Amino acid sequence: MGQKKLQRFAEIETFPNVLIYPEGMQGKWHEHFQNNHPLTLELACGKGDYTLGLARMFSNRNIIGVDLKGNRIWRGAKTALDEKLSNAAFLRTQIDKLNNYFAPGEIEEIWITFPDPFLRQSKAKKRLTHPKFLQLYQPLLAPGATINLKTDSAELYRFTQEVIAAAGCTTIEDIADVYAMPEVPALLRIQTYYEGMHLKDGRTIRYLKFRLPEAPIDWRSIKLPSDEALSGED
Repeated sequence: MGQKKLQRFAEIETFPNVLIYPEGMQGKWHEHFQNNHPLTLELACGKGDYTLGLARMFSNRNIIGVDLKGNRIWRGAKTALDEKLSNAAFLRTQIDKLNNYFAPGEIEEIWITFPDPFLRQSKAKKRLTHPKFLQLYQPLLAPGATINLKTDSAELYRFTQEVIAAAGCTTIEDIADVYAMPEVPALLRIQTYYEGMHLKDGRTIRYLKFRLPEAPIDWRSIKLPSDEALSGED
């Protein structure tokens, strides 16, 4: 590991806005933020571009960027400290361990911005909009909570449309080309580092906003047209 990465790993351990595999946080995020504002998560946040953008826009919300890679989290956390964004924090952990850190009904909104689409069929269950992840998110979400996906991947976009339909979710917004809109909403004008690169390459940016069903999701019972090859896997 390079010296710069080692230095950043050491630094984030001292940052008050970074929590690294914390214990006893379920239901206690209001103590960290010292308010009762609703929680929004950015999953696989990378450098935290959306975490920062949302925190700047919504002082009455607490935004938490979640990622495993401390070197990336360092950048977002450092910017948040420099800008005194007290409503932005970063959680270093695996996304499939979210239920170790959040209580039922504690999360008001999830953003998934330019995640790895895991295009190989054998990796489909790693997609953050796979029914397996929706089942993980469901008990942690407050009533009426929403999930947002912003991606340049046509495959992940279509896959998520399939999941929404098969899992009984409710589509709130479905935008096949964000920047073809006459006026792009402020929320969607926030750009991540990767989005900037994709736009320079002329790629289309897609967006989905949806709500999970009230009935409990059993991911193993959901069959997707593009997922049938996985039916025999664990």
